[in-house]
Amino acid sequence: MIVKIQKFFWIVNALLLKLRLKKIGFPTYIGPTTFIMGSKNIRVGKRVRIFPGLRIEVHNEGKIDIKDNISFGQNCHIICSDTLLEIGSHTTLSGNVFITNIDHDYQEIGKHILDQKYMVKKTTIGENCFIGYGAALQAGTILGKQCIVGANSVVRGTFPDYCVIAGVPAKIVKRFNPKSGIWEKTDKFGEIIKNNQ
Repeated sequence: MIVKIQKFFWIVNALLLKLRLKKIGFPTYIGPTTFIMGSKNIRVGKRVRIFPGLRIEVHNEGKIDIKDNISFGQNCHIICSDTLLEIGSHTTLSGNVFITNIDHDYQEIGKHILDQKYMVKKTTIGENCFIGYGAALQAGTILGKQCIVGANSVVRGTFPDYCVIAGVPAKIVKRFNPKSGIWEKTDKFGEIIKNNQ
């Protein structure tokens, strides 16, 4: 009963946020957020479930597009600037996940890093991905369809469809092999190990 009452208030919160955000599809519920900046450049699809503590920032001409049927765990943080950051449909983000398409320049000695320019790189999460607890997806991360990211991984780079990524820095540790129909171990370059040795 308490959960139903809580979700009712989260639906009301989503309805109130509909006045601020570019788009919210329904049914969607959003728990209490900690911070929303650049709300007119944020689109939220249908059946999106956002647990409390979301911090979402859009700087300059950036845009965030959260597709349909996505689940956000508690305390997720998303930052975007100057270009589109997209999260594909049917994706799950566990708690404490961080996603960004910017890095801060640090070249100017004596100048605070937050006062230096943004270095923007395309960041996209494909459909049906799972992002493990505490993962950080840095600027320039492109995930294909149905990628699995291990807990506490630090991810940067382009990763193909159907792979398991883990570590610091994250690397491919398994890929789905369409010939065998199973997920198989890979070498350090992401190539499937023959005979899974």
